[in-house]
Amino acid sequence: MNLYPAIDLKDGNCVRLLRGDMAEATVFNDDPAAQARAFAAAGFKWLHLVDLNGAFAGQPVNGAAVEAIVGAIDIPCQLGGGIRDLATIEQWLEKGVSRVILGTLAVRDPDLVKEACRRFSGRVALGIDARDGRVAVEGWAEQSDIEAVDLARRFEDAGAAAIIYTDIDRDGAMQGVNAKATAALARAVSTPVIASGGVSSLADLSTLAAAAGVEGAIIGRALYDGSIDPKQALDLVAA
Repeated sequence: MNLYPAIDLKDGNCVRLLRGDMAEATVFNDDPAAQARAFAAAGFKWLHLVDLNGAFAGQPVNGAAVEAIVGAIDIPCQLGGGIRDLATIEQWLEKGVSRVILGTLAVRDPDLVKEACRRFSGRVALGIDARDGRVAVEGWAEQSDIEAVDLARRFEDAGAAAIIYTDIDRDGAMQGVNAKATAALARAVSTPVIASGGVSSLADLSTLAAAAGVEGAIIGRALYDGSIDPKQALDLVAA
């Protein structure tokens, strides 16, 4: 199982939110590139980047910070937030982002997402963010009536590289990952699932590692506040 340290970008800073609330942002580093180098030096093989401002604006906002991160590391990264058209997808892939994450588009324009998966094979992931099992969009500001599993099934044959499933109510809350919902989603589709939201202990990682179809886990606040030791986490998933 792969581990993806999260670098969430707000106003050029590396922050963590509480349940997606932009007003509840804690700044952990004002130099995102330095944070990326630290994660790479710790031994992680991937990074997970989110342009938080971009998710609300519907277009890239923290582009300079993303480019600085990509230029500072030699490990792949995936990026979500504010990516709403093919031109933006292509732009980020050309600038060195290994994989883009499409969330709002999966609800708003599923045909475009399927086209992106075809055109950029293996480099497009679906971001499915759910509150009480239903998908939220536009930076989690709007709630849809679509069930997370139903949305995932709509893209079963699209060729997405992965599905990143986030339980919004767990995100940044340090209350443990929703392993049950994540495992249920992984059983429902053949696309690999990456767990996100609430990973706060080695026990969470052990539970996810044992779930069939769960390819990875995104870790945020638990790394920043020391609740999860990078070496112990990497050793656990390598075992």
